[in-house]
Amino acid sequence: MNYAKIVGLFVGAFLLNMVAPQLLEHLAHLPGTEAAIAQTLWCLGLFLVFGWACSKLAEGTVFPNFTLQLLIGIILHDALAPIAPQIMIPVVVCTALAAIILKGGGDEVERLDFLKIAYPLILLAVIGYLITFFVMFPLLLLLGLDGKTAALLAAIIGSTDPAALIPTLKKVFFQERYKRLAGMSIAESAVNDAVGAIFVGALATMILAGTSVETTAALTSGLFSAENMLGLGHQFLFGTVAGVIGWAFMYSYERYKSTHHRNTGEAETAYDFAIVLAVPLVTFVLAQSIHGNGFLAAFIAGLLANYNHNNHAFQKTLHTMEIKIESISKPMIFMMVGPFVSLGDLADTAVMGLIVSILFMVIARPLAVMISLLPTNFNMKEKLFMSVVRETGVIPVVLAVITVAQFPELTLLMPLTAWVVIWTLTVLPAITPWWAKKLAIVEAQPA
Repeated sequence: MNYAKIVGLFVGAFLLNMVAPQLLEHLAHLPGTEAAIAQTLWCLGLFLVFGWACSKLAEGTVFPNFTLQLLIGIILHDALAPIAPQIMIPVVVCTALAAIILKGGGDEVERLDFLKIAYPLILLAVIGYLITFFVMFPLLLLLGLDGKTAALLAAIIGSTDPAALIPTLKKVFFQERYKRLAGMSIAESAVNDAVGAIFVGALATMILAGTSVETTAALTSGLFSAENMLGLGHQFLFGTVAGVIGWAFMYSYERYKSTHHRNTGEAETAYDFAIVLAVPLVTFVLAQSIHGNGFLAAFIAGLLANYNHNNHAFQKTLHTMEIKIESISKPMIFMMVGPFVSLGDLADTAVMGLIVSILFMVIARPLAVMISLLPTNFNMKEKLFMSVVRETGVIPVVLAVITVAQFPELTLLMPLTAWVVIWTLTVLPAITPWWAKKLAIVEAQPA
């Protein structure tokens, strides 16, 4: 039944998009600041209403709500038109929301569990990312993409995302010796997203400086130049420093709240949410001010603080924050693709988008897993499972929006990113339970 409703939602969005230009034209002629206010609230209303509708109708279907939200945003391309000329607005919004999400990713990863899998995790998230990039770049050149688009696209889609995977893994009951796979699948994204953000930023800086990226040799020479390696080192080092400072503030506030709660019995207050929300944003700004990576800083602050929903002083606040991220932040990010990609753009790149997605899922990901995990004790079944667990979601969309703001002439970048997100978000979570059973790594279910 929900499939019919999803079709109805798409038809409704399409019809609304048809009449939207006339409505927006009317709003544009409102006096003074009323026009800007009306257009902003109109777009915000579309994000909230259609984001909620996609989440609701995705329940009980094979489609993750994020896939529907991305497609709905594209269908509403004309209705969201006021956003496109104000390119810095989506950049700032996506960056802020991504910092909050990455801090939440740090909270989500249990610190002790993280330490247990830190070695293979770092290999997969860092070395695996680089392998993915250097596999995809020449393949994209062979497909006919120019060097800039190929390099930036390979870097953007290298970041993982467990958005649809987390609820899927909760339904997969691994055998005891394979339970670390769930933690690896989730933690990889948290580390890998920060790596991807740093790498995309470094690559964009290289291209803006005029470095040639038309061949693999030229790209490699530029990436591993002394100047670029020094810049990457700065990003990692000072991003880590900013993350530790953010954690120190979170730790101090946590100790204060815990002590206050123990001495007075006072429960959480509504304004605690402001502090928990402010930390990743302030940490991000601090990292940027000292030339570090803000996304890495936000993740490290969350990982070290490790509230992880177990701290009684913040339990309700974290639950509230999680709800807001799922119901507001992620839908806004996915639908933010809409102002920059039309249905025509999506149709024109459909074949290439499918080919890129297949190359990414079938060639790049398995190679990245098999090679990066060679020095570990992961067996073949575990490597085969991790080869399929590979979504592309929130952070790649954020990085694509930021990159398009810097390179508006690269018109294929956003629609191809959208296709990779659509295919990986839809296909991989759907086959994960089947693949786990096929590999015989799950508990036998009673007949």
